[in-house]
This record gives sequence, C-alpha cells and structure tokens, in this order.
Amino acid sequence: MDKTYQPADLEQKWYKHWEESGFFSPQGEKAPYSIMIPPPNVTGSLHMGHAFQDSIMDALTRYQRMKGHKTLWQVGTDHAGIATQMVVERKLAAETQQTRHDLGRETFLDKVWEWKEQSGGTITSQLRRLGASVDWNHERFTMDDGFYKAVQEVFVRLYDDKLIYRGKRLVNWDPKLHTAISDLEVENTDEQGSMWHFRYPLADGATTADGKNYLVVATTRPETMLGDTAVAVNPKDERYASLVGKSISLPIVGRRIPIVADDYVDREFGTGCVKITPAHDFNDYAVGQRHKLPMINVMDQNAAIRDIAEVFNSDSSVNNDIDAAMPSALAGLDRYQAREAIVADFKSQGLLEKIDPHALKVPRGDRSGLVIEPLLTDQWFVSTATLAKPAIEAVEDGRIQFVPKQYENMYFSWMRDIQDWCISRQLWWGHRIPAWYDADGNIYVARNEAEARQKYALAADLALHQDEDVLDTWFSSALWTFGTLGWPEQTERLKTFHPTDVLVTGFDIIFFWVARMIMMTMHLIKDDEGKPHVPFKTVYVTGLIRDEQGQKMSKSKGNVLDPLDMIDGIELDSLLEKRTGNLMQPQLAEKIGKATAKAFPDGINAHGTDALRFTLYSLASTGRDINWDMKRLEGYRNFCNKLWNAARYVLMNTEDEDCGNNGEAVSLSLADRWIRSRLDETIASVDKAMSAYRFDHASQAIYEFIWNEYCDWYLELSKPVLWDDNASAEAKRGTRQTLIQVLEATLRLAHPFMPFITEEIWQRAAAIAGLGGDTIMLQALPEASADNIDAEAMADVEWLKGLILAVRNIRGEMNVPPGKSLDILLKNASTQDRQRLQDNQQFLTKLAKLSSVTVVEAGEATPLSATQLMGELEILVPMADLIDKTAELARLEKEKQKLEKDVQRLQGKLSNEGFLAKAPANVVDKEKEKLAAQVSAIDKLSEQIETIKAL
Repeated sequence: MDKTYQPADLEQKWYKHWEESGFFSPQGEKAPYSIMIPPPNVTGSLHMGHAFQDSIMDALTRYQRMKGHKTLWQVGTDHAGIATQMVVERKLAAETQQTRHDLGRETFLDKVWEWKEQSGGTITSQLRRLGASVDWNHERFTMDDGFYKAVQEVFVRLYDDKLIYRGKRLVNWDPKLHTAISDLEVENTDEQGSMWHFRYPLADGATTADGKNYLVVATTRPETMLGDTAVAVNPKDERYASLVGKSISLPIVGRRIPIVADDYVDREFGTGCVKITPAHDFNDYAVGQRHKLPMINVMDQNAAIRDIAEVFNSDSSVNNDIDAAMPSALAGLDRYQAREAIVADFKSQGLLEKIDPHALKVPRGDRSGLVIEPLLTDQWFVSTATLAKPAIEAVEDGRIQFVPKQYENMYFSWMRDIQDWCISRQLWWGHRIPAWYDADGNIYVARNEAEARQKYALAADLALHQDEDVLDTWFSSALWTFGTLGWPEQTERLKTFHPTDVLVTGFDIIFFWVARMIMMTMHLIKDDEGKPHVPFKTVYVTGLIRDEQGQKMSKSKGNVLDPLDMIDGIELDSLLEKRTGNLMQPQLAEKIGKATAKAFPDGINAHGTDALRFTLYSLASTGRDINWDMKRLEGYRNFCNKLWNAARYVLMNTEDEDCGNNGEAVSLSLADRWIRSRLDETIASVDKAMSAYRFDHASQAIYEFIWNEYCDWYLELSKPVLWDDNASAEAKRGTRQTLIQVLEATLRLAHPFMPFITEEIWQRAAAIAGLGGDTIMLQALPEASADNIDAEAMADVEWLKGLILAVRNIRGEMNVPPGKSLDILLKNASTQDRQRLQDNQQFLTKLAKLSSVTVVEAGEATPLSATQLMGELEILVPMADLIDKTAELARLEKEKQKLEKDVQRLQGKLSNEGFLAKAPANVVDKEKEKLAAQVSAIDKLSEQIETIKAL
C-alpha cells in the first residue's frame, strides 16, 4: 500500500470497476429489498441535500446487499417541466434569438430532447462520484417510452373512475412563464410593502353604528378591488351586525356588492371589514364558495387588467348578469401600474383613508422571480378525498411507518384537510394531457385519438384537437415506485420489488410527493387478492442541511456548499468565481466574496468521498435541521488516514507471515480475545442502529471501534507480542491472525459507509485473512454472536487500560517526559488486581513505559507521590528525581499568572453592562464558558504546585 492515503487515486478506479462488473445489479438469495431514488431534476446538479440523502440510501443498499438480500436501488431522473423548458428557452434565445413560438411545439420539443441527451446527465455522473451503487442497467426517466405509457394509463383510469375532472379553479399563476405552478415552486419572501385603507360607501343610505356612511377595508393589493364581490365581517361583531345583508357601492366600477358575515374575518384586526375577491385570493375563494359569490377575473395571463373581465358564478358557470366591462383607463395596464392609478383615483374621490407601511410575505415563482398571481383558470384536477382515505388508513394501521414518527402528524394534518390537486401545466415540455376536444368543447379522454374515437363512438369526420397542456411533474413522479418497474405491464421486476422497503426523503415534500405516491399506488396497484399495495413500508424523513451558523443554504447568501468541492477541494479564487461570477448585483457579489474569503481563506481542501459520506452519517440524527460542520469533515478525513495507516501496519506484520490460516495452533492473548469481543459488540451496535435508521449511532460505533479501540489500543497491545523474541510461535500466530481477521471484518462492517477505502484495503487484506472474492461489496456482513463475547477478557483489558491511562495522566500533569521510564507503586491492590498485574506485566511495562511495578502492602510507608485512583486501587508515581522541582514550579507559576490575567479580562467583560446589552446571548454564554474553564484550570494548577512544593 502507498504510504499516504490519496482518495482521488482510488475512488474513480473502484467505481468504474464496480459498474463495469455489474455488481450493482440485483443479486442475492434472501428476500428482495428495494429503494427508489427520489428522481433528481434532469437539469440539476448535486447539492448537499442530494449528497446527504443519497449517502443514506447507498448505506442502506450496500448494507442489505451484504446481508444477502436481492437488493435493488432504482435510479432515474425527473423531466422537470418548468426548469427544463426554461433552460432550453434561454439557450435558444442566446444562440438564435428565437423563442419556442418561433420554432413551434414539435421542433422545440426536439430541441429539448437534444439538450437532454447532451447536457442532461450532470447529476447522474455526480452520483457516481458519491459511490452510489444504483442499478444503472435499468435507469429510468419520467419521459421515457415506458413511463409515458404508465402516465397515460393512470390519467385515463382516474378519469374513468371519476377521480379526474376539468374545472375552473384558483391556482398559483406565474405571469412570466404563463403557467400554473405548485406551492412547492413558490418562495415566500419577506418584503416591505404597504397597506392601503379604502373607504367603501354604503348603498341605500345605510350607516354604521357610529353614523358613518362607509366601511373601511384594508388591502395590500389595491388592483384586485376591481374584482371584489363582497365585504365580509365577523358574525359576532356587534359594530356591523345591522349591516349584514346590505350592500356596498364599489368605487371606480360602481358595482353593488353584499356585506356578508363569515368566521374567516378577525374582528380584532384592522377595522374588522375585509374585501372579498374570490378570483384573486385563495382565502377569498373559500369565502366565496361558502356564500355562493360570483367570481370576477380582472387580469389576463400577463397579470395585466383586462378590457372585459371574466365573470363566473360560484359553480364556475358563466355569469351574464354582472357588467364585465373594466374601466377603460385601466384596461391593458400592468397590475402595478393599475395599482398606482386606482390609489390615485381613491385619493381624488376622498376615499383613501390612509396608507401604512406593512411587512409582507410575498409569493414569488422560484424560477421566474415574479410575484405569483392567484388566478382563476381552467385546469385539470385530481379529486383527492376518495384517494386520501385508504392512504390515511395505511399510516394509521402501521403498514407505512414514518421515521421519525412525529412526521406522521404532518402527514395526517394535510391528508385530513386535503384539497383537490391541480395537475395541469401550461407548458410544452412534459406529458401532454390525453384529452381531445371537438369544436363544441366536449371532452374525450383516451390513450390516443384513435382510442378516443372508438371509446366514444365518434364520427370519423369529427375534427378533434388535443389538449395543449401537460401534466404537473409531480403527477408522473407519483407513479415512481411502480412506473419504474415496468407497470402497467406485470413485469418480474414489479412482482419482485414492489412494494419497496423504504423511501428516503425530506420533510418539505411529504405533501407534494410522499402523500401522492401513497394515494396513487394504493388506488392502482393491487395484489392477487385485490388488496392495495403500499408504495413503501417506511418513510425515513431527513433533516435540512444548513450552514455552520444554522442558516439555510442559498445562492443569494453565498453559503451554498458543493459536495464535489468537499470531495475534490477547490482554491479560493475558483470558489469566489463560482459563488459570485453570475451575480448581477456588485454589492451582493462583494458581500458574498468577503464572507467566503473569511470562511475559507485557503479555499477548501480535498477530503475524498468517504470522509464526506462519514460526516453526513455522523450528522444524521432524528432532528429536522442539521448544521454542517467543516471541522467534522476534517476529522473524518483524519479518520480515513488513521484506518489507512493502521492497515499498513497490519499488512506489514501479516503479509508473507504465518497467520494460522492453514490450521496451525494459535494462542490468543488477552488483547486478542478483548478486541474480538469488542468487534462483536460493535457489529451488534451497528445492526441495531441501522434497523432504527440511526446512522449517527452506527457511524459513531464504527468510529469508536476503529480509532479508539483497534488503532489506539489493540495495535499497541499487539506490539509487545510481535516484537518479543521470547514470545511463542503460537502467540505470534494468534496475534497476526487477530490483526488481519479483525481488520478484514471491520472493513466489511464499515463498507456501506466508506465504500472506497474499504474496498482498496480489503483487496490486500482478504487473501491474508483466508477469504476470496472479486469485491468487498458482495461479501457477507460480519454477524455478531453473544457466544463470542469474552466478558473476562473485556474486564481485564478495561483494568489494563485504566492503569495505563492513570500513569499517562500523571506524566501529563507533572510534565514528565514521555520517554522517561517510571517506577510505580500500587496501593490497596485486591487479589484480582494482583492477578491481573501478573498476567499483564508485559503489556503494562511496554505501553506505560515502566521500569518496575511494586505492590505496596497494607501499612507500608510510601514516598511522596503523584496519585491517581482507579476504584479502590491507588496508582502512585514517586516524584523525587523525576523532575527539576525549581524549573517546574517556575513554569507552573508562569502558566497560572497567564490564566489569572485571562480571568480578570473575562470578568471585566462580563461585568460590562454595555457588552451584556449588545452582545447576542450565545456570545455571552461562550464567554461565561471560557471563564469557568479558566478558573477550573487555575484550580488544577494550584493543586499541582502544592504537590510539587511538597516533594
């Protein structure tokens, strides 16, 4: 093995070998085990969330594969309707100055497919860098031919089951992209706006309780008042009780609208009067439905004011009774231009009460950046109430379990108040809706036009045109667990791997994806007895990875971390260019640049994939938010080095040596028996942690065993045997066998978490341990057995470790050079202590660097010594002649004075009222912790000084 661990040299080599050898394909004799990767967007690139979830899925997959299960990790990507269409439209505009409309639908879609083939594989290549052991031979895409058939089949079946319908409903409308978007594609940003207070005159001479002839309503969107169809008050508000049922004369448009009573209104907020605009606000839409109010759509697809409004009744039928004409001065104006004109009009009429500054949550499209407009449009919907009932029951009765369990509450709260799902999008890239229309607007749903004509017995000469819309990408991804396995065909893969075992996902898409997969799967997939399949048995919900300060990672903050930068390293100049190169705002670029240079003055060092993965596992607790920690990443890079160097030591002492693989007699030392027992305990701990999805516990158990026990203790305990010329051949053979067998088993245990370094070392270690095979990833996981635990050996070694540490502590406290041999005394030694001392003299002398160990009998005088306690046993190190008393006292006094100055400074800081008032609580707490630590250190130094003075 090379002297230094170089992850870049071995990672790509081994991944290429694994993939080309077909090791990722399902194999194994035990029960099938399957995971479906949440399909990343085809436009995407790897981010920390992907790295986190994919590392977890790979650990589960590799773990179950090594347990002997027939294991499938299904891979694929999502066509990402909006994102992909935007990418290609931008490319088209930059290269040819054309729009998609210039090309036409078919030619534009050809361009999208062309882009997908050339540039759409970024994230899949990055998955390989992470070591993802997915089944590349069956990679799927949500727009491939097989998936297209599945999507068409589902749409037609749900329509025939009366669970899909077309209706006029309020949606999130993006005025730039000209499409409805899902709630997940809306970002609510904190912005400063205004609240306009308008006077709405009462009709027919009515007055309020205090004699006013108007009501004051407040709005943050004055332009929507053109579509008001009511003013609402709380039914318990005595101020307006006499006005309920009367009317308002709506300014500017002159429309009479009713005053209605509704519990939606908070009588304590503002004036207690709320304008109701059902066609332009989701809450108002609900109020409108309850009171059967008409809906007036005053905006077009660009969010500009219409010449003629669209007016509908609450049941979406056309309303011909209300005057649909919009004020001519406003027609065609952008919504913000219209806002200014409307406010000016109210002011000129004396109807503007006041304008207050107001903090807003502004909904913006995550792709376009524009403010989203709630808009009344014709869309396709899934009727979800029927589908939700069995999906709720599956979680209630435990067929599907959430880990952590508290996420069930989030699932239930949404599912028990579920709204119908808008599944149509006004795009070209996506699954085109399989519905055809005749000239009269009649709808014919079928898998293709020919089937539509046959299904509905249509005349051959009846002209039909297909719906222009495509389906929401969440619709196709809702079929992911079974669509990827070949459904609607009853394939062997579907029969073998469905239902899947676990879904690894984030809490933010429990509504958008998890719930919809459960609903769709249970409605469509049944076993031979007609019992519905669940899509997965467990939903493991991961937290959100934040930066080291707990802030959400975002490009605008400049705190996004690229997993590949963690793996490969990146120089500061390149990191700055990456974070600020595309920013159009110089001030923001400067701010992000300074923060980046402060956080990474030397750039980011290369750490390798295994170190990154192990860091992610160590952070995978059951909390929602996970703060990234660069120090942990550096620590686990050191951990990889530690394992590498340990393996080099083992191989140097076992290669071409007698390790007892040919049946020769071996003699196991106390240390051999102890480390084998600890390995078994570690295997059991990892198995328990993995069954509970506690990757943090599993990784910690492996870390503790490798670093603290195998490397720090066992390798050291092996040296007195291997380097002792008087040790027997059987003893040397037993230690060599233990060295290599424990290393090999540990590599198999750690492989699901650290695949590359374990494969590289295993290829050298396996043969020495007497094993064969092409790869570690197809070896069996080591299994724990309580019969292998040697309790006596474990207790004896803990005694030995305690004694060695006690001596080392005395050395450290008294500043005794580590190379100086010591004479120690043992006081109050029990019979067991004496026996252990006799049995382990060799280990103790070598590892504690001792000249002699003497048991002091009861009543026997002892010289002045530094002392450590180990239960009843006292460990004494006579200090005379060990140190230069004068020099050591001078050193300790100097150190104490330095600490006392620090204490004075900290006490002054913490008694400063100005500091306490201005500093954040966490900063104050850290200063208090520093003060306590310094005071404690002074106390310990004082004790040492007194001890040395007494010598």
